[in-house]
Amino acid sequence: MKLNLSVDEVLTTTRAVRKRLDVSKPVPRAVIEECLELALQAPNGSNRNVWRWVVVDDRAMIAKVADQYKGALGDFSKVRASESTGIPREDKLMESALSLVGTLDKVPAMLIPLMSGRADGKSVPEQAAMWGSITQAVWSFFLALRERGLGSVWTTVTLQREKEIAGLLGIPFDQYTQVGLFPIAYTLGTDFKKAWRKPVSEVLSYNKF
Repeated sequence: MKLNLSVDEVLTTTRAVRKRLDVSKPVPRAVIEECLELALQAPNGSNRNVWRWVVVDDRAMIAKVADQYKGALGDFSKVRASESTGIPREDKLMESALSLVGTLDKVPAMLIPLMSGRADGKSVPEQAAMWGSITQAVWSFFLALRERGLGSVWTTVTLQREKEIAGLLGIPFDQYTQVGLFPIAYTLGTDFKKAWRKPVSEVLSYNKF
């Protein structure tokens, strides 16, 4: 089922979804593959297609990966507890992030994109080429999910447990870098709105900083 949203609606209402993930409704592999077919049309370095995409939909494996997320987020939240960014609804954002701990082991599927090589020790241009050859495809995947009534949330905290997750999933740690962990589920309702962002006038300049 497609929502038939306009391009502008998809771009402005694709939100980070945590509390509104419908963990009771299965997501067919065909739907995930359809979204990936669209996502893989995103540009990548020299059109080499050296990325890999791991979908986890085995219940036991989802639970194991979710446990790694829980441990990593626990470590992260201890650090964040003493910090404040001053952004609107900051407390709600952290509450939402922590709420995912209770549902992640119940989601129908997870996506773990992999970029070829390791960023460790690379120069800034080399790292930019690596990340710039996959992150746009991940976001295209989010947009494709949104149009089909599904949602996800961009999480990177599991990169603190990257080696452990690589061991669980049989990922060659020395050959691939995980981009993050992305739950996949239908959403509870599809009425997502624009989020707070600083106005363009505050972040834009022309010809000099």
